[in-house]
Amino acid sequence: MDFEAIWLSLRLAFFTTLILLVIGLPLAYWLAETRWRLKFLLEAAVALPIILPPTVLGFYILVAIGPQSPFGQGYEAIVGRQLPFSFEGLLLASVIYSFPFAVRPFVAAFSGIERRLIEASWCLGVSQFRTFFRVVCPVSWPGILTGLVLAFAHTLGEFGVVLMVGGNIPGVTRTISIAIYDDVEALNYAKAANTSLLLLGVSFLALSVAYFRPLKGGAI
Repeated sequence: MDFEAIWLSLRLAFFTTLILLVIGLPLAYWLAETRWRLKFLLEAAVALPIILPPTVLGFYILVAIGPQSPFGQGYEAIVGRQLPFSFEGLLLASVIYSFPFAVRPFVAAFSGIERRLIEASWCLGVSQFRTFFRVVCPVSWPGILTGLVLAFAHTLGEFGVVLMVGGNIPGVTRTISIAIYDDVEALNYAKAANTSLLLLGVSFLALSVAYFRPLKGGAI
Protein backbone atom coordinates (compact mmCIF):
# COMPACT_ATOMS: atom_id res chain seq x y z
CA MET A 1 0.00 0.00 0.00
CA ASP A 2 0.99 3.61 -0.55
CA PHE A 3 1.56 4.61 3.07
CA GLU A 4 2.64 8.11 2.07
CA ALA A 5 -0.76 8.70 0.45
CA ILE A 6 -2.54 7.13 3.42
CA TRP A 7 -0.71 9.40 5.89
CA LEU A 8 -1.45 12.45 3.75
CA SER A 9 -5.15 11.54 3.62
CA LEU A 10 -5.29 11.07 7.39
CA ARG A 11 -3.65 14.48 7.95
CA LEU A 12 -6.05 16.09 5.50
CA ALA A 13 -9.08 14.46 7.13
CA PHE A 14 -7.92 15.40 10.64
CA PHE A 15 -7.32 19.08 9.91
CA THR A 16 -10.49 19.33 7.82
CA THR A 17 -12.53 17.89 10.68
CA LEU A 18 -10.84 20.19 13.21
CA ILE A 19 -11.60 23.29 11.12
CA LEU A 20 -15.20 22.20 10.59
CA LEU A 21 -15.59 21.77 14.34
CA VAL A 22 -14.39 25.32 14.98
CA ILE A 23 -16.40 27.11 12.28
CA GLY A 24 -19.27 24.66 11.92
CA LEU A 25 -20.55 24.65 15.50
CA PRO A 26 -21.29 28.40 15.75
CA LEU A 27 -22.87 28.47 12.28
CA ALA A 28 -24.98 25.40 12.99
CA TYR A 29 -26.21 26.85 16.29
CA TRP A 30 -27.14 30.09 14.58
CA LEU A 31 -29.03 28.19 11.86
CA ALA A 32 -30.88 26.19 14.51
CA GLU A 33 -31.86 29.27 16.53
CA THR A 34 -32.39 32.07 14.01
CA ARG A 35 -35.80 33.09 12.68
CA TRP A 36 -34.34 34.99 9.73
CA ARG A 37 -36.64 34.77 6.72
CA LEU A 38 -33.85 34.17 4.24
CA LYS A 39 -32.24 31.43 6.30
CA PHE A 40 -33.21 28.89 3.65
CA LEU A 41 -30.74 30.49 1.22
CA LEU A 42 -27.84 29.92 3.60
CA GLU A 43 -29.06 26.39 4.28
CA ALA A 44 -29.12 25.73 0.54
CA ALA A 45 -25.59 27.10 0.18
CA VAL A 46 -24.35 24.87 3.01
CA ALA A 47 -25.95 21.78 1.45
CA LEU A 48 -24.85 22.58 -2.11
CA PRO A 49 -21.69 20.40 -2.09
CA ILE A 50 -23.89 17.34 -1.48
CA ILE A 51 -25.51 17.50 -4.93
CA LEU A 52 -22.98 19.55 -6.90
CA PRO A 53 -20.64 17.35 -9.00
CA PRO A 54 -17.19 17.30 -7.35
CA THR A 55 -15.47 18.35 -10.57
CA VAL A 56 -17.74 21.40 -10.85
CA LEU A 57 -17.12 22.38 -7.25
CA GLY A 58 -13.41 21.76 -7.69
CA PHE A 59 -13.32 23.92 -10.81
CA TYR A 60 -14.94 26.88 -9.06
CA ILE A 61 -12.64 26.52 -6.05
CA LEU A 62 -9.64 26.35 -8.39
CA VAL A 63 -10.74 29.56 -10.10
CA ALA A 64 -11.45 31.28 -6.77
CA ILE A 65 -8.02 30.51 -5.29
CA GLY A 66 -6.01 30.67 -8.51
CA PRO A 67 -3.25 33.20 -9.22
CA GLN A 68 -5.65 35.37 -11.23
CA SER A 69 -8.11 35.81 -8.35
CA PRO A 70 -7.77 38.51 -5.65
CA PHE A 71 -7.81 35.84 -2.95
CA GLY A 72 -5.10 33.80 -4.65
CA GLN A 73 -2.96 36.87 -5.29
CA GLY A 74 -3.30 38.01 -1.69
CA TYR A 75 -2.34 34.57 -0.37
CA GLU A 76 0.68 34.38 -2.66
CA ALA A 77 1.80 37.88 -1.62
CA ILE A 78 1.65 36.96 2.08
CA VAL A 79 2.86 33.36 2.06
CA GLY A 80 5.06 33.39 -1.03
CA ARG A 81 3.48 30.45 -2.84
CA GLN A 82 0.27 29.63 -4.66
CA LEU A 83 -2.70 27.81 -3.16
CA PRO A 84 -3.58 25.51 -6.10
CA PHE A 85 -1.74 22.18 -6.09
CA SER A 86 -0.63 22.60 -2.49
CA PHE A 87 -1.69 20.93 0.75
CA GLU A 88 -3.18 24.21 2.00
CA GLY A 89 -5.31 24.54 -1.13
CA LEU A 90 -6.35 20.92 -0.76
CA LEU A 91 -7.33 21.60 2.84
CA LEU A 92 -9.45 24.61 1.88
CA ALA A 93 -11.22 22.60 -0.83
CA SER A 94 -11.82 19.71 1.57
CA VAL A 95 -13.37 22.01 4.18
CA ILE A 96 -15.79 23.39 1.60
CA TYR A 97 -16.59 19.96 0.16
CA SER A 98 -17.19 18.32 3.56
CA PHE A 99 -19.00 21.31 5.07
CA PRO A 100 -22.56 19.94 4.87
CA PHE A 101 -21.55 16.55 6.26
CA ALA A 102 -20.58 18.24 9.52
CA VAL A 103 -22.94 21.22 9.72
CA ARG A 104 -26.21 19.42 8.92
CA PRO A 105 -25.84 16.89 11.80
CA PHE A 106 -24.82 19.77 14.07
CA VAL A 107 -27.99 21.69 13.15
CA ALA A 108 -30.17 18.61 13.70
CA ALA A 109 -28.64 18.08 17.13
CA PHE A 110 -29.05 21.70 18.19
CA SER A 111 -32.64 21.82 16.90
CA GLY A 112 -33.58 18.89 19.13
CA ILE A 113 -32.57 20.58 22.39
CA GLU A 114 -35.39 21.49 24.72
CA ARG A 115 -35.60 25.25 24.84
CA ARG A 116 -36.34 25.30 28.58
CA LEU A 117 -32.84 23.96 29.34
CA ILE A 118 -31.24 26.93 27.64
CA GLU A 119 -33.66 29.40 29.19
CA ALA A 120 -33.08 27.90 32.63
CA SER A 121 -29.35 28.43 32.21
CA TRP A 122 -29.92 32.05 31.24
CA CYS A 123 -32.20 32.57 34.25
CA LEU A 124 -29.39 31.35 36.49
CA GLY A 125 -27.20 34.12 35.16
CA VAL A 126 -25.05 32.01 32.86
CA SER A 127 -23.96 33.90 29.75
CA GLN A 128 -24.94 32.73 26.28
CA PHE A 129 -21.32 31.83 25.54
CA ARG A 130 -20.97 29.65 28.64
CA THR A 131 -24.44 28.18 28.12
CA PHE A 132 -23.39 27.03 24.67
CA PHE A 133 -20.42 25.07 26.02
CA ARG A 134 -21.91 23.95 29.35
CA VAL A 135 -25.44 23.06 28.25
CA VAL A 136 -25.89 23.01 24.47
CA CYS A 137 -22.78 21.08 23.46
CA PRO A 138 -22.96 18.37 26.17
CA VAL A 139 -26.63 17.69 25.38
CA SER A 140 -25.93 17.64 21.63
CA TRP A 141 -22.75 15.55 21.72
CA PRO A 142 -24.18 12.53 19.78
CA GLY A 143 -25.07 14.77 16.83
CA ILE A 144 -21.76 16.63 17.05
CA LEU A 145 -19.87 13.34 17.06
CA THR A 146 -21.87 12.14 14.07
CA GLY A 147 -21.01 15.27 12.10
CA LEU A 148 -17.31 14.99 12.92
CA VAL A 149 -17.15 11.33 12.00
CA LEU A 150 -19.01 11.83 8.73
CA ALA A 151 -16.78 14.78 7.80
CA PHE A 152 -13.64 12.76 8.56
CA ALA A 153 -14.78 9.74 6.56
CA HIS A 154 -16.01 11.86 3.66
CA THR A 155 -12.71 13.75 3.45
CA LEU A 156 -10.75 10.52 3.60
CA GLY A 157 -12.40 9.15 0.47
CA GLU A 158 -12.91 12.26 -1.66
CA PHE A 159 -11.55 12.19 -5.20
CA GLY A 160 -12.97 14.70 -7.69
CA VAL A 161 -12.37 17.90 -5.73
CA VAL A 162 -8.95 16.68 -4.60
CA LEU A 163 -7.87 15.94 -8.15
CA MET A 164 -9.14 19.26 -9.51
CA VAL A 165 -7.58 21.47 -6.84
CA GLY A 166 -4.53 19.47 -5.75
CA GLY A 167 -3.59 17.38 -8.72
CA ASN A 168 -1.45 14.31 -8.15
CA ILE A 169 1.80 15.35 -6.46
CA PRO A 170 3.33 12.54 -4.33
CA GLY A 171 3.78 13.59 -0.72
CA VAL A 172 1.91 16.87 -1.26
CA THR A 173 -1.54 16.28 -2.76
CA ARG A 174 -1.62 12.58 -3.71
CA THR A 175 -4.31 11.18 -1.44
CA ILE A 176 -5.39 7.60 -0.92
CA SER A 177 -8.24 7.81 -3.45
CA ILE A 178 -5.89 9.09 -6.15
CA ALA A 179 -3.38 6.38 -5.27
CA ILE A 180 -6.08 3.75 -5.84
CA TYR A 181 -6.95 5.32 -9.19
CA ASP A 182 -3.29 5.30 -10.24
CA ASP A 183 -2.92 1.64 -9.26
CA VAL A 184 -5.96 0.67 -11.31
CA GLU A 185 -4.64 2.61 -14.31
CA ALA A 186 -1.33 0.76 -13.93
CA LEU A 187 -3.26 -2.56 -13.77
CA ASN A 188 -1.88 -3.11 -10.27
CA TYR A 189 -5.16 -4.53 -9.00
CA ALA A 190 -3.68 -6.31 -5.99
CA LYS A 191 -2.29 -3.08 -4.56
CA ALA A 192 -5.50 -1.21 -5.39
CA ALA A 193 -7.53 -3.95 -3.71
CA ASN A 194 -5.51 -3.78 -0.50
CA THR A 195 -5.78 0.00 -0.28
CA SER A 196 -9.48 -0.09 -1.15
CA LEU A 197 -10.08 -2.68 1.55
CA LEU A 198 -8.41 -0.42 4.10
CA LEU A 199 -10.54 2.53 3.02
CA LEU A 200 -13.67 0.36 3.13
CA GLY A 201 -12.88 -0.78 6.65
CA VAL A 202 -12.22 2.75 7.91
CA SER A 203 -15.41 4.03 6.27
CA PHE A 204 -17.51 1.23 7.75
CA LEU A 205 -16.01 1.81 11.19
CA ALA A 206 -16.70 5.54 10.94
CA LEU A 207 -20.32 4.98 9.95
CA SER A 208 -20.74 2.43 12.75
CA VAL A 209 -19.58 5.06 15.24
CA ALA A 210 -21.93 7.63 13.69
CA TYR A 211 -24.96 5.36 13.85
CA PHE A 212 -24.22 3.76 17.22
CA ARG A 213 -26.77 4.48 19.92
CA PRO A 214 -26.43 2.77 23.33
CA LEU A 215 -29.46 0.77 24.39
CA LYS A 216 -31.40 2.10 27.35
CA GLY A 217 -32.90 0.21 30.22
CA GLY A 218 -30.67 -2.82 29.81
CA ALA A 219 -32.42 -3.91 26.62
CA ILE A 220 -30.80 -6.60 24.52
